[in-house]
Amino acid sequence: MPDFPISWVRQSFPALNTDNFIFFDNGAGAQVPQNVMDAVQDHLLSRNVQRGGRYRRSLEVDAAIQRARESVAIFLNARESDEVAFGMNATSFIRLVSLALSETLGERREIVVTDLDHEANVATWLALQTRGAVIRWWKMRPDGTLHNEDLEPLLNSRTRLVACAVASNTLGSIVDVRQTASIAHAAGAEIFLDAVHYAPHGPIDVQDLDCDYLVCSGYKIFAPHMGFLYGKRRALEALPTFREDFIPDQIPFKIEVGTFVYENVAGMDAAVAYLEDLGSRVFPAGPGVSRRALLRRAMEAIREQEAALSTELLRRLSHSDGVTVYGIQEPAQVHLRVPTVCFNLRGIAPASVAAHCAENGVGVRDGNMYSPRLLERLGIPPATGAVRASMVHYNTFDEIDRFVNVLAQMSAG
Repeated sequence: MPDFPISWVRQSFPALNTDNFIFFDNGAGAQVPQNVMDAVQDHLLSRNVQRGGRYRRSLEVDAAIQRARESVAIFLNARESDEVAFGMNATSFIRLVSLALSETLGERREIVVTDLDHEANVATWLALQTRGAVIRWWKMRPDGTLHNEDLEPLLNSRTRLVACAVASNTLGSIVDVRQTASIAHAAGAEIFLDAVHYAPHGPIDVQDLDCDYLVCSGYKIFAPHMGFLYGKRRALEALPTFREDFIPDQIPFKIEVGTFVYENVAGMDAAVAYLEDLGSRVFPAGPGVSRRALLRRAMEAIREQEAALSTELLRRLSHSDGVTVYGIQEPAQVHLRVPTVCFNLRGIAPASVAAHCAENGVGVRDGNMYSPRLLERLGIPPATGAVRASMVHYNTFDEIDRFVNVLAQMSAG
């Protein structure tokens, strides 16, 4: 594979070139490339109107949304673009699906949730207990990930759904959700995947995963603040969603109730284009290469680049005095995680670590990472939590060096 074009990548993101600040809080939201900024500005300048009208600008909004829907469908390898719905964020989509499923539980009332997940993919399902749902817990093992052999005993003829993350937003652990889907379907259940944390880090193929539902947040994938939901056509068509009478009872319109932020959807379309451009640079090819092939090449290159970043950061932290790293750490298992590293410094509050990093030009996050149950399993008080450094493909080894030196100064001080 050609060398990863890190110089071109970093030049593509204006926020990386305004000062000497290090963005290691990408798990909370990534930066956007210039073409995304241009797409948002162009939309606001040229077609900042409501869709559904007969005049040119309104028709252009309809076309822009459809174009973005097709781009996201290709990014996910969905069967058709109508299986993609746009909205405000992943959490609102999880809630929409959960409320709809609560009306169709029947005899299948059991829902499996995990203590590895972001709370949005836990509490949303726990709320259905007031509607008759029965919750079964799929527990994380001490190695910081989920094991499918622990799931099988939880499933039976009453299981309606398994809800789990593709990757932990706290530990970075990747779950073998393809096998999870197979196990769930064998029991007659559906599977709901939270791909928010995984999506910027590797290829997604919803057909290969055979998932029934999947949510992402565009702002984690180098786009503005927005979210999208994928669902198999038959699954989405069966959802009894709220809609006004004038909204067609068909997908994706029955899912997209109300006005979402059109300019941010245009930005999502541009983010996919950025990834295609990256794919063409890491694997130069002649004409006729499909958009899907370019996207897969880009995400595979990102996975390889980020594996090297993860290995280096974990190596440096393992040699740092007083650092406790949680989750997968062995170099041979780096393919089982994304470059999100959760840790604590002995005797120093996580908030103090994050503040010291900020004072020295490094942005990290402290707290419970919206996964308090996971921290409790690790023996970490959720009230104080831990520190999380979350990288993406535009981060560098030099930034890792600076970051570790900041931690070393704090430990020594």
